[in-house]
Amino acid sequence: MLSQEWTDPVSRRFEDFSVGDVVRTRGRTVDIGDFTTFSGLTGDHYPLHTDQQFAEGTPFGRRIAHGPLTFALAVGLVGMSGFYGDAVVALLGVDGLRAKKPVFDGDTIRVVATVIEMKKNDSGRSGSVKLGYSVLNQREEEVMYFEQNNLARCREEDSE
Repeated sequence: MLSQEWTDPVSRRFEDFSVGDVVRTRGRTVDIGDFTTFSGLTGDHYPLHTDQQFAEGTPFGRRIAHGPLTFALAVGLVGMSGFYGDAVVALLGVDGLRAKKPVFDGDTIRVVATVIEMKKNDSGRSGSVKLGYSVLNQREEEVMYFEQNNLARCREEDSE
């Protein structure tokens, strides 16, 4: 068997993506420690996320993850997958973010992200790559959906 070499991140450019490309990430179990850490990091200590007694009196019946925590974990899961390689140089925007179901302590989330739009910039040095992120729990229920638009460099940029 021939030996192989893998480089992280993989060299990718705008031209390496196509509408319809799909990345399916590994799962990530969310726990109370994540709720606590996120609260401390952001200052969002709303009792729905931090106070079990308060949360028991809500329609959820227990503490739930912060929506922005779920979003951040989803972005991280796709980033860790290596799908973008070193192509992406900036976040351009997020559209249509919807928290569809709560994420509870012990839920395992994963992402199925699909390239839904690509536009090369007039300069030819970069382009936008928009993906639809479907965040699923262990029951295959969609807990969040959003569209993330990223700036990716083109091969032409490398030859300058």
